[in-house]
Amino acid sequence: MTAEDHTHVRPWRMIERRKSRQIHVGKVAVGGGAPISVQSMTNTVTADAEATIRQVRELEDAGADIVRVSCPDEASTAAMPAIVKAAKAPIVADIHFHYKRGIEAAKAGAACLRINPGNIGSAARVKEVVDAARDHGCSMRIGVNAGSLEPHLLERYGEPCPEAMVQSALDHAKILQDLDFHEFKISVKASDLFLAVAAYQQLAEAIDCPLHVGITEAGPTRSGTIKSAIGMGALLWAGIGDTIRVSLAADPVEEVKAGFDILKSLGLRHRGVNIIACPSCARQGFNVIETVGKLEERLAHISTPMSLSIIGCVVNGPGEALLTDVGFTGGGKGSGMVYLAGKPDHKMDNERMVDHIVELVEARAAELEAARAGTLQAAE
Repeated sequence: MTAEDHTHVRPWRMIERRKSRQIHVGKVAVGGGAPISVQSMTNTVTADAEATIRQVRELEDAGADIVRVSCPDEASTAAMPAIVKAAKAPIVADIHFHYKRGIEAAKAGAACLRINPGNIGSAARVKEVVDAARDHGCSMRIGVNAGSLEPHLLERYGEPCPEAMVQSALDHAKILQDLDFHEFKISVKASDLFLAVAAYQQLAEAIDCPLHVGITEAGPTRSGTIKSAIGMGALLWAGIGDTIRVSLAADPVEEVKAGFDILKSLGLRHRGVNIIACPSCARQGFNVIETVGKLEERLAHISTPMSLSIIGCVVNGPGEALLTDVGFTGGGKGSGMVYLAGKPDHKMDNERMVDHIVELVEARAAELEAARAGTLQAAE
C-alpha cells in the first residue's frame, strides 16, 4: 500500500469537489468529476511552428494535459495545423478581439478557443465563431481578467472587484447560451489572489460550468509559485477548480511542475515521486539537503505516483517511512536504514545510498506500472 492509498481512507483529508457539468478539451474531460487537468502555455512565436512544437513536447514530457498557444495574427493560425498534428496534448488557441482568428483556429484543429465573446464584435461575428467551434468539435474558455474588464463594468463598479468579474463572466456566458452552445468553461483571474479567490467563490455559486482556476501574472518562479499555491490551494481545498494553470514568468515547464505539486499536496492528483524530507539539523546522519537535491534530479523522469521519505535521523524517520513506498533514515557510523513498504528492510552505506535508492524507486515504479497495466487489461 502506497502513501496515496493511505490518504484515500482518511476522511479528514478528503476534499469534496464542486459538482459541475462536464465538457471536453479534445480527449481531456474537464469537470463533472474528471481528474483536475494541468495546463500551461507556450511562450514561443506561434508562427514559428518548429519552435512551438518543440516547447509543446517539453510540456507534454513534464505531464501537461492541455497546452495553450497564442494566436494574435494570421501567421499564427496558419501554423496551427502543423502544431496540432505534432501534439499529443489538446491545443487551446488563445484568441483576442479578431473573430477570424477564432474561425481559423477551429478549422486548424484547435481543441478549444480561449475567447471573450463580447470582445470580438457584433452578434453575427460571435455566431460565426460559435458555428465554427460547433462544426469542428471545439470547446471554449471564457477568460475574464481583472486587468481587462469592460469599461461599462468599471464605470458601474468603480474598480475591478469580484462582482464586476463575475458579471463579466456571466454576460459572456449568456452570449454562448443564447446560441445554444454549452461546451465552455470559465476563468476569472486576477494577480491579486484575494480578488481572484473571491471572484471564483462567487462564480462557483452562480453557474454550473467547469472552472479554469489560476492566479494570473503571479510572478517569478519562487514567489509566483507560493502566491499561486496560496490562492489556488484555497480554492481547490474548497472543491473549486476543474483545470488549473500556474502563471509564472519562467520556463513554462516550471508551471506544469508547480501545478502537479499543488494538486499532489492536496491529495487531488499524483504524478511522479513525492519526496518527504526533513529540513536537516545537527542530528542528521548524512547530508540531507544535498542528498534530496540529487534524488530529485535523478528521479525526475518517473511519472508513476509513489512516495519516498528521506529523513536525517531516527527521531521521525521510522514514522515517516511507515507511509512511504521507499524510505531511508540516517543512523550512525556512516550508514542508515532502508525501508520498503513501511518496514525496515536493510542497512545501506551513506556513500552508496543515492544510487541504491534510485534503483529501488525505479524498481518499485516498474512494479506499480505492471500492476496498473494488469488491472486495465483485466477490465477490458
